[in-house]
Amino acid sequence: EDPYVMVRGAELEGYCMDLLAALAAMLRFQFRVRVVGDGQYGAVAAGGNWSGMIGEILRREADIAVAPLTVTSAREEVVSFTTPFLQTGIGILLRKDTASQDMSFFHFLSPFSKETWTALLFAYLLTCFCLFLVARLSPCEWNEPKNEENHFTFLNSLWFGAGALALQGATPRPQALSVRVIAVVWWLFTLALLAAYIANFTALLSSGSEQLPIQTFEDLVKQRNLEFGTLEGSSTFYYFKNSKNPIHQMIYEYMEKRREHVLVKTYQEAVQRVMDSNYAFIGESISQDLAAARHCNLIRAPEVIGARGFGIATSQASPWTKPLSIAVLKLRESGDLDYLRNKWWESSCLRRSRERWGPLEPPALGGLFLTLGIGLALGVLAALAELSGSSRRAAAHAKKSCCSVFTEEICTRLRIKGGARQSQETSGKANA
Repeated sequence: EDPYVMVRGAELEGYCMDLLAALAAMLRFQFRVRVVGDGQYGAVAAGGNWSGMIGEILRREADIAVAPLTVTSAREEVVSFTTPFLQTGIGILLRKDTASQDMSFFHFLSPFSKETWTALLFAYLLTCFCLFLVARLSPCEWNEPKNEENHFTFLNSLWFGAGALALQGATPRPQALSVRVIAVVWWLFTLALLAAYIANFTALLSSGSEQLPIQTFEDLVKQRNLEFGTLEGSSTFYYFKNSKNPIHQMIYEYMEKRREHVLVKTYQEAVQRVMDSNYAFIGESISQDLAAARHCNLIRAPEVIGARGFGIATSQASPWTKPLSIAVLKLRESGDLDYLRNKWWESSCLRRSRERWGPLEPPALGGLFLTLGIGLALGVLAALAELSGSSRRAAAHAKKSCCSVFTEEICTRLRIKGGARQSQETSGKANA
């Protein structure tokens, strides 16, 4: 199984081969490797006999079994295990296009929850009202309260608060100390808020796991689009069989009823099935990490259950169990196990890390563009409404048509020189 043992020409290589070589050099023994006959790790058959590597250890066909062999209580009853050389758990392997959900058009709102956005709106309105109220009460904001209009109207207060949210200065500028205190507190609040928003938004854009609708095993049970299964006769299958957790029991019952369709024979078959169909594979998380590292269209769901370890199996009477355990501990303390882990789990996807930070797709920022468009449209409509009101007053005063005055006002403000053309034509005729 890649990357534990792989055939390269006439030789075997991989993590387990390097581990065996390191153990042999430390304990000074020689070894001969062969692949297990039935291709299984080891499970109890109907007659009570063990298959796979565990069976070969019990039949004395092999002295030790070095593989991603999970230490379980059932196996520990018949064979002995060394200290685990790798730690793992049970995870869910998915294909990205089947696991990812459509990005919301308002994805830019995702950094904050609905409750946070509601609280922000309430804080904004409350602060603006306090600015308006304090500016009315403070004598420093008035020169002549009876004759002068206060600059901090409620609309101006709203504009002042919005300017702070955008880190832009806005008029009117506060004069009274009380108003300045509220303004400074609001500025500090918005500064911290914007920092949190930018940090969360950056994390969302750079992380795909946030878009996974299947985050846990409970999510896997509730959905109906993906089939899911595990290796037939594996420790993962028996973990769900023996678990008392209701969710785990539902997973086991699903796999048991559909075992002909959802259980796979080999790990390679499982990975290929995940890539080719709507299938989720439940298995060792460390092996799934390797699959995700080798196939960039695969991803492992965040939740990992059933923490466990991979150990070297020996017969219960073997004198090699304790020396091997001590050697494994020494390799871990010296950092050699970490070196082997990094060597054989090197990800080809890491070379493409720029893809995670590549151009953003339109759906990610579509809501921002929509908001900008709505704001621009409202601004233009508000300007036209203001100009229309001014034109009606001017038309009533000059006793002209409202449409003609409105057109003249637009031409004047846009500097459309219609009158200039007429004067040029008149001067041209005079010169002729």
